[in-house]
Amino acid sequence: MTIHSVVIQKLLTTNAHIGRQVTTHHFKQFTYGFRNRQSIIDSDKTLICLRNALNFLSCLSRDPSSSFLFINTNPLFQPIIDEMTSRVTSLSPERASSLWKMRGFLTNSCSPKKFRSRHKKLVFAPTKMPDCVVIFDTERKSSVFLEAERLGIPIVALVDSGIPWEYYKKVTYPIPANDSVQFVYLICNMITKCLMLEKKKDGAKGTGKKATIKDQVESTSESKGSASDEVLVVPYDNLAPMSCDIADSKQLLDKLVVVKYNGALGKNMGFNGPKSLIEVKNGSTPLDLIVNQIQSLNSKYGCNIPLLLMNPKNTHKDIVKALEKYSTLDVDIHPFEQGERTQHESFVSEGGEDKWQSSKHGTHFLSLMNSGTLDVLLAQGKEYALVVNPDNVAGVVDPKILNHLAQNSIEYCSEVTPTTSTGLINFMASSLQGIFKLEDFTSDHSEKSVKGFKFIDTRSLWLNLKAIKRLVDTSALNLDNLSTLKLFENSIGISIPQSRFLPLNSTSDLFLLQSDLYSFTEGMFVRNDARVSPSDPSIALGPEFEKISDFKRRFETIPSIVKLDSLEVNGDVWFGADIVLKGKVVIDASPGLTLRIPDGVVLEDEEINDPTDI
Repeated sequence: MTIHSVVIQKLLTTNAHIGRQVTTHHFKQFTYGFRNRQSIIDSDKTLICLRNALNFLSCLSRDPSSSFLFINTNPLFQPIIDEMTSRVTSLSPERASSLWKMRGFLTNSCSPKKFRSRHKKLVFAPTKMPDCVVIFDTERKSSVFLEAERLGIPIVALVDSGIPWEYYKKVTYPIPANDSVQFVYLICNMITKCLMLEKKKDGAKGTGKKATIKDQVESTSESKGSASDEVLVVPYDNLAPMSCDIADSKQLLDKLVVVKYNGALGKNMGFNGPKSLIEVKNGSTPLDLIVNQIQSLNSKYGCNIPLLLMNPKNTHKDIVKALEKYSTLDVDIHPFEQGERTQHESFVSEGGEDKWQSSKHGTHFLSLMNSGTLDVLLAQGKEYALVVNPDNVAGVVDPKILNHLAQNSIEYCSEVTPTTSTGLINFMASSLQGIFKLEDFTSDHSEKSVKGFKFIDTRSLWLNLKAIKRLVDTSALNLDNLSTLKLFENSIGISIPQSRFLPLNSTSDLFLLQSDLYSFTEGMFVRNDARVSPSDPSIALGPEFEKISDFKRRFETIPSIVKLDSLEVNGDVWFGADIVLKGKVVIDASPGLTLRIPDGVVLEDEEINDPTDI
């Protein structure tokens, strides 16, 4: 019998799965249905929520100054709460059991106050606010919910099938279960063990000889004051391969959710709509590619990878209309409309000076948090998210990267790619791993801007959802510091092949995607094996090719560029069919001259200014 089965049986013995005769709409996500006119709570989801809550409490307790406030209104639970609070040396049981009766127990506590009532002395809240409020009985209405929400204090609470929405939405970590005495005893025992275990770990770190190698490394890094200025970069080729067992792969992929932002517009290319709907190859759009890739994974492994589409108001209708053609596919797609604040976020970071800013993806995750979607994903067992850069058409799911994150408990991973320096590419190909400074990274991938940098930050992120939840709940995360690596317990960069970073910002990029250099299968771009150079050719099309409509008219077919190093085109130039370009090619039509490149011509290391040069 597995450990999971043992824990589930333990939950069943406490009658945690027996709900009430009435189930509120927002609670139905935690239930199976009804039996004997009583709702049946899904024990698996109860266990997932319980683990999330205990993980949060454990992480919070690592700070010696942290404190918890336990709220209980049921006298049957009081002896259990008393025993737990005395063991974990948190706020006193007397204070915890009496504070709930006084309105303003948190917001009116600028200083301690005491007075005597008819039955006992009541004590207002301590001067230091608790870092978390744990509520064991949510049946009775209490101002604790309103006070904690007003002050931004996370709430961990037992919730049953009848909890009203106005109270449920204020609970940060809900634990769906029947609040029986047996279950309260079980959860108090688990909280006690978790907090005492963290206390034991802290003691081990201070014993010197018993401290682990990881602790010693962290201590050394902190003493040097340079840990937050360095990033461990792991080459993609050195990642362990995925397991051949389909069941193991399915279990891993079932923990993933893909988040794609569709705010990038194609106006600079003359396209009136989001870039996700621009035709990039063989009639397919970037949105088609990522949907087809997720469908291929779902079909191959029998998994369920949801796709969350974050759409500003100006693109939401177009995206929703485009989703109609996917209705028959085996992909769970959820479009979300974002507010104006998200629309105007800048997605280009300066990079190289103070910190490595991967993107403004924090906006989207806070949107998920505020809408409650993140809590639902965690309750469904989702643990990782791939947040796709809106400009990168090759940003799709890679099970190999996900496997590395799971095996090494990585909370934050950014995909990076070496600059076009051949020496650096060769170095990374032969290197196991390397530690680089933050000033070695830039998110501006233009040829002029990458000079002096070693890596391009692709702005595609892999994130641990539990870590995001923890940082938001502890007020350590906001819109501006999601990319501050020191917030995460384990963060890395992965040096990916260039085939995973194909931006779409101009028709020059579109020329590269539509050429024979790349093909795609099952939604993934595949580089032509005939290409010898490790880097893609440099393409610079003039203003005459700036708009997509002009770009299409000036090319009968896209030339072959497998052996091309660079192409520069200026002036009134028109291309025929089946043209081959090699080496360095410059085509510069003189003002007032129309230059036509004939069908089937091969241009290699040539500079063309008029028809006689062809």
